[in-house]
Amino acid sequence: MKATETPPPVVKVTEPAPVSKSPAPGGKEKSGEGKILNVFSHGVLIIWAVLVVMPLLWAIMTSFKTDDSILSTPWALPDKLHFENWSRAWGQAHMSEYFLNTVVVVGGSLIGTLLLGSMAAYVLARFDFPGNRFVYYLFIGGMSFPIILALVPLFFVMNNMGLLNTTHGLILVYIAYSLPFTVFFLTSFFRTLPGSVAEAAMLDGASHTRTFFQVMLPMAKPGLISVGIFNFLGQWNQYMLPTVLNSDPDHRVLSQGLVELANSQGYKGDWSGLFAGLVMAMLPVLAAYIVFQRQVVAGLTAGAVK
Repeated sequence: MKATETPPPVVKVTEPAPVSKSPAPGGKEKSGEGKILNVFSHGVLIIWAVLVVMPLLWAIMTSFKTDDSILSTPWALPDKLHFENWSRAWGQAHMSEYFLNTVVVVGGSLIGTLLLGSMAAYVLARFDFPGNRFVYYLFIGGMSFPIILALVPLFFVMNNMGLLNTTHGLILVYIAYSLPFTVFFLTSFFRTLPGSVAEAAMLDGASHTRTFFQVMLPMAKPGLISVGIFNFLGQWNQYMLPTVLNSDPDHRVLSQGLVELANSQGYKGDWSGLFAGLVMAMLPVLAAYIVFQRQVVAGLTAGAVK
């Protein structure tokens, strides 16, 4: 008889039960708080955007309306685009002359501010010499000094130097007014740039001047654009300094021209011409910010990571 072989016993392997991951205590509460905070921040930004954009759009819309429609239906759209408001403000109200004077003053002061400010900031950021920090803190102190306290002595200094009611005199004042912030901003920016590039240029025989203008200054382009936009906004909208130092009607800038347009007898009731001149003064600022918006953000964030 043959012995029957008994099959080996079957062993059943039981898989471990899946472990349910319970949410960490307070996880749902944290996610809920994050959503609430996100909704709140977006709501604040939307409200802020409406508060900023609505007056701008209303001013542009009003510049194409007639005086009667401005007073009777200020929030209604214009029946047609009245471009004669712009031509009247540009020609009869001398906005063209004020615009040209502003371009000359702001253009000259902006070039001088960026050139002198970048040179001073580069030296303060890259070279150690006795009094380095003292000079740096002098520029910082200039930012905290209110300009209104210097108007009276500045008036007499400009008068004694023969620079009162002149375009170049106003350019020099704008440069001095904008230098503290420019040096403060660019000093921090130059410190983030790699020093090995400048050392390599020096080893190749480049002088300090050539290293600065051909190597370091192009690398600082984002910072220059950012601080240039801020200076452009401040100088373009400047009213106090030209009012005190520039009383000559032939050298008035846009801010003075708008006040003259609002107060003159010939345009006492010309609201459409006044809004047209106001929009003319705003357009260059808006265009500059729209064109260089990415460069401004890049310049502000470039110094955050070294």
